[in-house]
Amino acid sequence: MTETDEAIAEEAQAESGEVLSNTVYNTLKSQLMQAQLLPLQRLKVRDLARSLGTSETPVREALIQLSREGAIEIKPRYYIRVRKLSADEYEEIRAMRLELEPMAAERALPHITEDDILQLEDLHNRLIAAEKCGDWPEALQTNFDFHFIIYRRSGMKHLIDVLEAFWMRIGPILSELYPNAVPSYAGPHQHEQVLAALRDRDSYALRMAIRMDLIEGGAALVRHLKSSAYTD
Repeated sequence: MTETDEAIAEEAQAESGEVLSNTVYNTLKSQLMQAQLLPLQRLKVRDLARSLGTSETPVREALIQLSREGAIEIKPRYYIRVRKLSADEYEEIRAMRLELEPMAAERALPHITEDDILQLEDLHNRLIAAEKCGDWPEALQTNFDFHFIIYRRSGMKHLIDVLEAFWMRIGPILSELYPNAVPSYAGPHQHEQVLAALRDRDSYALRMAIRMDLIEGGAALVRHLKSSAYTD
């Protein structure tokens, strides 16, 4: 093998490793966003590598990246675990979400199709059914899907990147919604208001419905976080 061949092989190997690391990162990021990983949950590199069907190196690289982004805590020789946000951190992120998520929904409105609305109606119905029967993972998953089907229709890649970063941090703490802080609403469920605004093509009503969903839906969670503050 010539030096050129060796260089090409090394470059291809490096690119392959980077792709694998990104794949693991995206998988773990999705699990965080969708509340499939819990606050303070311990993570073992070997177990993750086995479950993801990969070697340990891309898992370590992905965890280091997630640690830099504030979603994972790494204390060498002690633990790797999912970060648990404080009430103040959650409220800080929610304050930014209150500005950006209504914007994403408004920008998405011209691109929302009738099929999208039917899918959103189905997700909302599944969410309500899951809450009634205590299927908390299903409730969390359908809520995430409901929001991001709308936001991703905005076509605003950089905005979606920011929103995903927020949800990556808050996702684990959302697992404490059920059964500790089940969302309650003064009137109809805000998802119903979102659906009505989408059908009417009413951008102002859509922005307000998204805002109120974040405010009303998260109020009980904030109270729960403040009453159950932990010290490390």
